Amino acid sequence: MATMTREQLLERIWIDPARCGGKPCIRGHRIWVSLVLDFLASGTPAAEILADYPELEEDDIRACLAYGSEMARERYVDISLETS
Repeated sequence: MATMTREQLLERIWIDPARCGGKPCIRGHRIWVSLVLDFLASGTPAAEILADYPELEEDDIRACLAYGSEMARERYVDISLETS
């Protein structure tokens, strides 16, 4: 299995002003990045998150971590806007 680059991981995150109040979500889903990060911060194992949200992939969790890491550095993350 090939490891995704940070840029490839960040491509898995989207922001659609018309959905989820414009919060960053996992692309193609209405699952907030902050929700996944909250689960991880509370000690929920990635395997449990994936079991509870079977539509997610392990790389989606890594994408949330990459996004959170960028935000912690107070960097601007260029996330494409989803248009209808």
